Amino acid sequence: MDIKFNFATFNVFGYLVIALLAATSNINSLNGDFVFDDSEALINNKDILPTTPIKNVLQNDYWGTNLKFNHSHKSYRPLTILSFRWNYEIAGGLNPRSFHLVNIILHVFISILSWSLFLVILGKEKLFIGFLAAVLFSVHPIHSEAVCGIVGRADLLSALFFFLSILIFSKSNPQDRLSWLWLSLSVILAGVSMFCKEQGITVIGILCVYDIFFLQNISLGQLISEFNSIIRLKSNLSLINKIWKRQLVLITTGLLLILFRCYLMDFQSPKFQWVDNPASFEKKWLSRVLTYNYIFSLNLWLLFCPEWLCFDWSMGCIPIVTINDLRIIFVLIFWLSLAFIIWKIIFMKNLERQKCVLMSLSIIIIPYLPASNIFFTVGFVVAERVLYIPSLGFCLLVVCGVEVLIQNFPLNKNDLTFGFSLLAIVFLIRSYERSSDWKTEESLFNSGSLVCPLNAKVHYNIAKSAVDSGNIDKGIKEYREAIRLFPNYDQALNNLANILKSQGELKEAEDMLRKALDIRKEFPAAWMNLGIVLTQINKYSEAEECYKNALKYRKYYPDCHYNLGNLYLAQKKYDEAEMAWTSAIKLKPTMSLAWNNLIILNDNKKNYNKAITLANEALTVLSNDSGIHFNKANTLGKLGKYQESEKHFLKALKLDPNNSQYYANLGVLYHRWKKYGKALESYKKALKHNPNLKSARENYESLKKKMSENVL
Repeated sequence: MDIKFNFATFNVFGYLVIALLAATSNINSLNGDFVFDDSEALINNKDILPTTPIKNVLQNDYWGTNLKFNHSHKSYRPLTILSFRWNYEIAGGLNPRSFHLVNIILHVFISILSWSLFLVILGKEKLFIGFLAAVLFSVHPIHSEAVCGIVGRADLLSALFFFLSILIFSKSNPQDRLSWLWLSLSVILAGVSMFCKEQGITVIGILCVYDIFFLQNISLGQLISEFNSIIRLKSNLSLINKIWKRQLVLITTGLLLILFRCYLMDFQSPKFQWVDNPASFEKKWLSRVLTYNYIFSLNLWLLFCPEWLCFDWSMGCIPIVTINDLRIIFVLIFWLSLAFIIWKIIFMKNLERQKCVLMSLSIIIIPYLPASNIFFTVGFVVAERVLYIPSLGFCLLVVCGVEVLIQNFPLNKNDLTFGFSLLAIVFLIRSYERSSDWKTEESLFNSGSLVCPLNAKVHYNIAKSAVDSGNIDKGIKEYREAIRLFPNYDQALNNLANILKSQGELKEAEDMLRKALDIRKEFPAAWMNLGIVLTQINKYSEAEECYKNALKYRKYYPDCHYNLGNLYLAQKKYDEAEMAWTSAIKLKPTMSLAWNNLIILNDNKKNYNKAITLANEALTVLSNDSGIHFNKANTLGKLGKYQESEKHFLKALKLDPNNSQYYANLGVLYHRWKKYGKALESYKKALKHNPNLKSARENYESLKKKMSENVL
């Protein structure tokens, strides 16, 4: 592509174009919510709070669980968590817009950086080709998950330092006296990339490739010839002597980083379930291998044609591949294509092009290896955000191919240029469209059902989102569909049982919870929910055992202590109930229900002073809890402290102005206080909000009658 232009002007213009395209392709997510995994990584993760000690961040996994716990995900990304903490502080809390903005800015900066990276591979004279590759990278739809999902921050930060590591390493020419300084900086950046996300460690492999073929200027043919000579014991090792020192430093550093990473998680691997990665649980080794290989081909296809994008590819998304499965054709095409490319690389006469294609393949393959299930089992089938870094190699390969076609078919140059431009536009439109899917959980999950209708987890998430938004009927329907697709889906059984329990369908709820526990005995939520159901049907002894089992499998479980207290209350075991609710509060000081139950219990036992003390303690952590103000007001009224009681009733009503019971009890206070006009007014307001409130109607009629008879 012989295009003449002012380099300085083009650089500025090019950066602006890349930045604009990168931002536009994901702009819809700017006004998006926290969706899917964002709940666990941010909303439910105390490590992102500025009040949490930094040591917790250094000890816990990405989701806030101690790395050494058996149920930890083992994903150690402290630098990403620190970026969330910084984001939290500058935004003044969990403001989704601020978090999305940072992700978009990171993608813009990485896209700009990709141009520089392409140039250290292609050569600075190929400025325009590098620009085209950067344009393709900036708009590739495979990036949507990493950019639009806040948890994708890990992939973005890892890619940022991954790219910087290569750029710094490109300066470490062996002939330069500062060579070892640049090399040292590049491996430090590799470590930084790894502590943003584990995939970052693979940059060491890329540095090894870049060192041999670019900095040492060794061709693939020379390398193959040298290894053949070594095997035949005829080599003078001149080539090995040239590269071994730097390669040893890189490989040793990589191994030490991996060793340190394994040490942090106590040399334990994470434990995944069948639902996360069905292929890894397949007993027939041939089917397992075929499925893994089909997944490889699918990942490559998503880079070529990113139409089928889904937030979750687990469970039934990709059925196990068997020996008589037609999908084996795609596996064969994948390996034959790869073999053909490698064959062409080996016999490529143009050494510059050989290095470019070799580097492209390296960037596609090496960063993907941790997700390949080759070295260890991973907790997913396909994860689009894992392809963020490999897509760099893909974009480079595409542009190299376009360059070859233009050189071989110069008469079709305009057609090829138009074709590439059309591809970039299609990718931009698809990215823009996909970023809209990531705005809300409802739109994200519904888009997933179009790509993976056989994935029970997709239907589970649609159900959960529907219930959260108040659409109970849709939630029940989708939970039942999830269970139909995967009858042993314990979480779906538990959640559906919860809904049925609230609707009074106790028998079906009990059956579902027992089935969930048959599937997974160590399921604390199901044990607790079964305890609630059994309490409602007066099977108290069995219910108590259920609660104790829940606490056995989950030590920190305030909700279970609370429900255990309710069980003891139903059995009139008041001391045990008080102990259970106190335990709940110790674990979760902001648990309003437990505080209110404790206050009411002591009020009913006529321990009025203790009830007031408890209410005061509760208000130190829940100052705007209407229930606590209401219950404190009731107790103060019984102690004859009418003025103070009135203050708390009014505060409760300010917080919950439509609560008929609050007005009714305020009326009782005024009634006792002999402020009959105010009492009648309060009773009227209570009946206005709830005409069927019997106590308010009786008190109103009684007071009105007495006043009319002038008895008062």
